[in-house]
Amino acid sequence: MTALDEIAVGGSILDDSSERQAPAVSVVMSVFNQGQPLLAAVKSILQQTWQDWELLLIDDGSTDGAIDAIAEVFDSRVRVIRDGVNRGLAVRLNQGIAMARGRYIARMDSDDISYPERLQRQLEYLEANPQIDLLGTRAIAISDDNQLWGGLPFAETHQQICVAPWRGFYLPHPTWMGKTTWFRQHQYAIPAPYLCEDQELLLRAHEEGLYHALPDTLFAYRVRRKNAWRKSVRTRLAMFRVQRDYFTERREFGALMGSLVCLLARLVVDSGNYLLSSMGMDCFPRQASVRVSQEEADKLRVVLQSI
Repeated sequence: MTALDEIAVGGSILDDSSERQAPAVSVVMSVFNQGQPLLAAVKSILQQTWQDWELLLIDDGSTDGAIDAIAEVFDSRVRVIRDGVNRGLAVRLNQGIAMARGRYIARMDSDDISYPERLQRQLEYLEANPQIDLLGTRAIAISDDNQLWGGLPFAETHQQICVAPWRGFYLPHPTWMGKTTWFRQHQYAIPAPYLCEDQELLLRAHEEGLYHALPDTLFAYRVRRKNAWRKSVRTRLAMFRVQRDYFTERREFGALMGSLVCLLARLVVDSGNYLLSSMGMDCFPRQASVRVSQEEADKLRVVLQSI
């Protein structure tokens, strides 16, 4: 197929020319062979306390039947878009940004979990603070089988998030919500750097934008136990090339050296984890480095039981 075939999960055709009132929030989710976690991710959006949304579920050429497996979801706000071609995450996200009808766009990965109050809390904050361009939340990490790993590193204010651009930005990609106009002004780079589309965008836009993150945990981010060393190295190198070009163009050679030091340090850590893993030792996911309280663990349990 050469044209996008847009269908509702419930089976009825959706037309962009529909006279339905535009929602406040467009949730953009790209899907590629996600399997069983997809249904839980979609259900976590269906159970939001804020109900004025649309979910743009863009299939990036999946072959595992996961999209068909969510046929039990009958909700006209869920729009499934597929053309049978694998184009990559950045292309699909830009596609969702172009199709979004909401005032705000919320990101969501197809294997993660949004807490029920996530959209409402973010929307209320953005409405009360229109100077904020991009808003994330605190997040915790879970395994494939829904076990709690720990909390993700967190920064709240723009200054804290952007304090060391050569190190990267602590603002988890699938927690983002921002004005649709901002996303359309700052689209994802094509061709995209390998597995670091979000960090490239944050770096490119941080000097003219304003970022923030809510301090409450409103998101569960799925982290794989297996240490994919080659993929990690390729991602590290891709991000360094982005930083190298950015800092060199601005003649910020101190920042360039900082990014090189960070690259080397992370490669050492990744290689150590790979060696431990190859010897059969269990390596704790590096992303889940923050201790989580029992209260947070109980809250996660309640959220998972509800979907």
